[in-house]
Amino acid sequence: MTNERKSACILGAIAVIECGWVVLNLRVNGWRFVRYLGFAPSLSGNVTGWILAAVVVVIFVALAMRLPSVRANLFRPSLLKLLAIAVAIGAGILEEVVFRRWTMNWLMAHGFGVVVQVLGAGLLFGAAHGVWGLMGKSVRAAAGATLATGFLGAMLAIVFLLAGRSLAPCVTAHFLINLFIEPGLVLAATRGEMGRSGSVA
Repeated sequence: MTNERKSACILGAIAVIECGWVVLNLRVNGWRFVRYLGFAPSLSGNVTGWILAAVVVVIFVALAMRLPSVRANLFRPSLLKLLAIAVAIGAGILEEVVFRRWTMNWLMAHGFGVVVQVLGAGLLFGAAHGVWGLMGKSVRAAAGATLATGFLGAMLAIVFLLAGRSLAPCVTAHFLINLFIEPGLVLAATRGEMGRSGSVA
C-alpha cells in the first residue's frame, strides 16, 4: 500500500469516528449543541480570544511547514485534502469539547486554577497526539509530536480562557490548522519524516 493510500485510510477512519460523534450530537441536541460550542452571538467569545486564535493558527501552521510533506500539501487539492475537511470538522469540534471544555471545566470544578487547567489540557492533548510520531516507528518523533501538540493544546486552552470559556474560537482555530496541515502531517508520519528531521507539527 502506498503512503498516500495509507494516509487516506487513516484520515478516513478519523473522519468517520469524529464526525460520527458530531453528527450524533447534532441529531440528538440540535441547536443546543451548536450553542454549547459557542456558536451563538452572545456565546462566541470576545475579540481577544479570536485574535489569539488567529495567532495560534499562524504559528502552528508555520511550525508544521518544517516538514516537507506539509509544505507540499498545504494548498494542493487532493483526496487527502478533501478528507482533511471532514477531519477538520470532526476533530475541531470533538477534540475541543474533550480537551478544552470537559478537561478544563472538570479541573476548575475540582478547585484547580487556570495554570493547572492550561497545563492539564495541553498535557492530555499532547499525549493523545504522540501516536503520530509512532506511526513512523520513532520514539524521538513521538516525543516531538507530544511536545508540539501539547504546546498547541496549551495555547488553545489560553484561547478558551481569554474568550470567556467559549469554544468557538478554539474550534475555528483547530479546524483551520487541521484543514491546512493534516494531509501533510499524516503523510509525514507514514513516510517517517518526523523521525528523520527531528521536527514535528
